[in-house]
Amino acid sequence: MVVGEGARLTAMGTLTARTALVSGVSRRQGIGFATASRLLQAGASVAIQHWSPHDADQPWGADDVEDLIAELSSHAVDGATVVDIVANFVDDDGPERVVSHAVEAFGHLDILVCNQAVSGHDGTLAEIGIRDLELHWKVNARATLLMTQAYAARHDGRPGGRVVWLTSGQQLGPMPDEIAYATSKAALAGVTASVAAGLIRHGIGLNTVNPGPVNTGYLDEGVLFDADRLAQIRARFPLGRFGEPDDPARLIAWLVSDEAAWVVGQVISTEGGFERWH
Repeated sequence: MVVGEGARLTAMGTLTARTALVSGVSRRQGIGFATASRLLQAGASVAIQHWSPHDADQPWGADDVEDLIAELSSHAVDGATVVDIVANFVDDDGPERVVSHAVEAFGHLDILVCNQAVSGHDGTLAEIGIRDLELHWKVNARATLLMTQAYAARHDGRPGGRVVWLTSGQQLGPMPDEIAYATSKAALAGVTASVAAGLIRHGIGLNTVNPGPVNTGYLDEGVLFDADRLAQIRARFPLGRFGEPDDPARLIAWLVSDEAAWVVGQVISTEGGFERWH
């Protein structure tokens, strides 16, 4: 191989015969969809969890899930398949049921990517209430911990055990208008090292990814911000663009591969140099 040629090659086949569960895959513009696509292209079979009623209540709206599944399936290689699971993580049994479904479908689960998150029902400290805090805790933090618990209980120690959580950089700067969300996601960043220390003894590597501001639809003009405000936010990115779903998806695909086997218990940011101090 010519020096540098490897950098131009895709990751095709690096996850052949492995299986993955990616939560929060219900919109083409989401990080979950980009991640599932990359894992399928690398050869893994992927189970996706979705809860479209949440998206339907948001300004960006919901996608047709059947069309989304068909598009994901078109990315599969080497006999990989797509399984979809409908689940609301507000329900106490949601995380266990999702993992059980994935294991039943594939026989074994190698990779878990906890990408789900609730949007809205939030505000400043003065504005939030008990229901807001409980909703974000249940969907963002509790479901992630319980899915990880259920996955680890079923993992038999074979090589390739990987878990990736997603947080949002709460440790890097303030989010005063999203206290419920920031609290739930900060909990994941804060407990990453502790959970990872236990999992690695069973052959499972856990890391957490902070994708930074990624345009999953909310940074389209007129959705939440006008053109002037979007220009101000974009100016904080030295490369002149917002994060795109495939930016964190590339990192996640690497973290669940054998190339990242020695990376454990880290909270890794992929933000393109985003400048919070403006």
